[in-house]
Amino acid sequence: MRVVTLNCNGVRAAARKGFFEWLPTLKADVVCLQETRASQSQLDAKIFWPDDYFCYYFEAQKKGYSGTAIFSKVEPNTVTKGLGFELADDEARYIQADYEGFSVASIYLPSGTSGEVRQVLKMDFLKRLSNDLLRKKRDGREYIICGDWNMCHKEVDLKNWKANRKNSGFLPEEREWLDELYGTIGFRDAFREVNKEDGQYSWWSNRGQARANNVGWRLDYQVVTPGLADKVIKASIFRDKSFSDHAPVIIDYNL
Repeated sequence: MRVVTLNCNGVRAAARKGFFEWLPTLKADVVCLQETRASQSQLDAKIFWPDDYFCYYFEAQKKGYSGTAIFSKVEPNTVTKGLGFELADDEARYIQADYEGFSVASIYLPSGTSGEVRQVLKMDFLKRLSNDLLRKKRDGREYIICGDWNMCHKEVDLKNWKANRKNSGFLPEEREWLDELYGTIGFRDAFREVNKEDGQYSWWSNRGQARANNVGWRLDYQVVTPGLADKVIKASIFRDKSFSDHAPVIIDYNL
């Protein structure tokens, strides 16, 4: 089973850059999108509803902002939108598709780069998310939670880690939360189960030649329950074409 995640930085913008022409070549079973930034009324063109997929969009209350989506070749048993608290639900930051025995979710965590207020909201989001993930860990299902987590865990996950130790995305408290995610909460970083290489970044600043020089951050993860850790076959980041300031993260599972 091939699962792909991409922060598309506007699904309409990604469409103009060729995302939907590229998608069939990938042969993905599930595609998770974040920051779709569009309402249903803006997505009436057929291109946004690929024939091979059941498509589900979750739009934010604020127009042109945030939003998540899931495309699935197999029709899910159920689709759930939201996490049950205001920041996640009003900003459409979580959508989940349930299948027999496992679930795939698309998540878009808040960024704290715009200032202290948003960073406080981000940390509150993480606290609430911890409780939700603990519940998921106990419910007997397997989970693949894909998305833009807006944080790096280890020094290997961003190029200029020394210069970013006091910046949102690599703050000590954010890295400690990720320690808990992969520690006491008990989830696993699917990408790092099979790909330990340096320079594996999924986001680059638009300033300078960051992307060309691969001066980036690995912000986009597929986080899985422990029962799926040994099911990861291959993990890669697609950089040959640019659909967004992020790149698609592609992981194959033996499911």
